[in-house]
Amino acid sequence: MTATKRGGTKNYRNRPYLLCAWESDESYCKAMKLAMTAECCIFSGLPALPFEKARLKKGLLSFDMSERWLKKGWINLFSPTILHMFLTYHFGGWKHKPLYKLCCSAFAAEDQFKLFTFRDKCYKWGYFTSVNNFDDEVIQQSISSGSSIKLMWCARFLTWKHPELPVLMAHRLKQKGLNFILDMYGEGKLKNSSIKLVKKLGVDDVVRFIDNKPNDELIADMRKHNIFIFTSDRNEGWGAVANESMAAGCVLVASDDIGSTPYLIDAGKTGFSFRSPVSSSGFDNPDINALDDLCQKVEWLFKNPDQRRKMAYYSISKMRLEYSPRIVAARLLQLIENLRSGKDSPYEDGPCSKA
Repeated sequence: MTATKRGGTKNYRNRPYLLCAWESDESYCKAMKLAMTAECCIFSGLPALPFEKARLKKGLLSFDMSERWLKKGWINLFSPTILHMFLTYHFGGWKHKPLYKLCCSAFAAEDQFKLFTFRDKCYKWGYFTSVNNFDDEVIQQSISSGSSIKLMWCARFLTWKHPELPVLMAHRLKQKGLNFILDMYGEGKLKNSSIKLVKKLGVDDVVRFIDNKPNDELIADMRKHNIFIFTSDRNEGWGAVANESMAAGCVLVASDDIGSTPYLIDAGKTGFSFRSPVSSSGFDNPDINALDDLCQKVEWLFKNPDQRRKMAYYSISKMRLEYSPRIVAARLLQLIENLRSGKDSPYEDGPCSKA
C-alpha cells in the first residue's frame, strides 16, 4: 500500500489513529496483536478469516463488513471467496458466536437471509463521506433555482454505469422544450460512444462532457447543480457519489438496484428512485422501461421547483443528522455497547439500525 494521492484523495497516513502496518515489523506486530485482542474489531474480506476465527474462539465481539454477496445472483455462490465465507460460517460454528454483519448495501441483509448466514444479525451500514456544515446562506445559494436546471452525472463511462440513459433522457427533455444543462463527468471506454450519441441526437447544445477532477472540485461542482442522476445497475455496490451529491444539496434520482438507494432515498422527500436498467442493456439496446421511469421522475422535479428545493434541504439534513462520519461513529460505539450488554440496536432507522 502506498501513500500516493489519487483523484484529490487526502493522505491520512499521519492520523494518530492510523497504524501503518506495512511500514515496519513493529507496526505489523502491533496491528496483528490488536486484531486478535481488541474488544471489538471490524473485518472485511477473505484475508480477515483467520483473525475472525481466532477472536470467536475467545468470544470477542467482531463485525464482518461487506456489500451484497449475490450481486450477480446465485452464480456468486460459486465464487471461491463467497463460497469460502459461506462454508466457514456454516461449518465453523459461527451462528451463535458474537459475529455480526455491517451491510454496505441495502440488499446485503436479504442475500444473507437467503444463505442462512447472519440471520437477525445484520445492521445497516454503508460508506460515509465528509459532510460540510454550510451556513444557511450558502445552502440557499446552492439550491436556488435559476432559469436553467442543471443536472449532473458523474461516473466512469462503463457498461454497468449506463451512460446511455442520461443522454437519451436529455433528448426527451429537450424535445419537450425544457430548459436545462446536463453535465457528464468522468472518463472510460464508453465516453466516445456517449459523445457520438449526443451528436447523433442533436443534444450537444445541452449536454457537456467534463473530464475527471479532484474530489474536492467535484463536490464544489455538485453544489452548482440541482439534480444528480445516478444510473448504475445492480453491479453498483454502494455509490459514494449518492452521499456526496445529497450533502451538496442536489436532489438524487437513482436506480433502485444501487446499494445505497433504499437507505438514502425517502421517495418524494430526499429524492426519487427509478426502475434499474437491466444489466444486459446498453447503447445498442437501451432499457426503455428504465428510461421512461427516469424521465418521469426528472420531469416532475422540473415542474415542481418548490418541492425540489424542499427535497434538497431534506437531503442535506439527512446527511448531516444520520450519515456524517461523526454521527455514524457515535452510533457504532453505542451499538457495540448495546451488543456487549446483551441488547440490540437502539436505532429504528439509519446506520447501525437493524437491517
